Amino acid sequence: MLRTEHLCLAYDDKLAVKDVSLTVPTGEITCLLGPNGSGKSTLLKSLAGLLPPRSGQVYLDNRPVASWNRRQLALRLAMLPQKPIVPEGIRVRDLVALGRFPHRQWWQRNQSRDDQATAEAMAMTGVLELADRPVLSLSGGQQQRAWIAMALAQDTDILLLDEPTTFLDWGYQLEVLELLRTLNREHGLSVVMSLHDLNQAAQFADRIAILAGGALQAVGTPEQVITEGLIDAVFRVRTKVSVGQNGRPFCSEASTSDSTSAEIIH
Repeated sequence: MLRTEHLCLAYDDKLAVKDVSLTVPTGEITCLLGPNGSGKSTLLKSLAGLLPPRSGQVYLDNRPVASWNRRQLALRLAMLPQKPIVPEGIRVRDLVALGRFPHRQWWQRNQSRDDQATAEAMAMTGVLELADRPVLSLSGGQQQRAWIAMALAQDTDILLLDEPTTFLDWGYQLEVLELLRTLNREHGLSVVMSLHDLNQAAQFADRIAILAGGALQAVGTPEQVITEGLIDAVFRVRTKVSVGQNGRPFCSEASTSDSTSAEIIH
């Protein structure tokens, strides 16, 4: 289980995340929502052990993440940044195979197991037929699938993704989110991701955490946190929230507001 207790994060002297206590349920999809600059990416970096706390703590299996060595941690969780850098000329197969690095000792390599895990990850994400294509020759959605395949080849319990639908058109966004839901439901992968689209978060998340100004404003199911009052308070947007055909909340008729209040859900 991944959780934070009274977590504060800062860049130099600027506090970016303030006193956040959050539990990530095992085997569920957790979405982080919030305006730009609310602390979503910063929180994800700390969950991945990439940013040390100013105060408070991040725990994995009741051990501070800082006490795990990098290889141990990489065997338990994988992190995909918002803008991963594609090495020039690298093929899909070779990119995905990079996910096997934490499983190797410097003096040995299990060639057959690594190749099998790489092939399985590509098959699960639908890029097996693209294995010999240069990654940079793929569409945005295909590239994102290749990156997710690399994370799956890492064979972890938890996948952290920072805005995995950024720069993708609507169809590719849904394709990536449906893939993540399939991996969660069929393979038990715990997923934590930041998103901007409230309706997509409501459709795909089991649990939503909303941040504003670095502070946690609400945590709960989509039905509990996607409310007209909270959206007005956090995003300064007036919207009508109804129930969609899938039984999840759906936002429509949006317009900006000048709200400065905050509705907190516990």
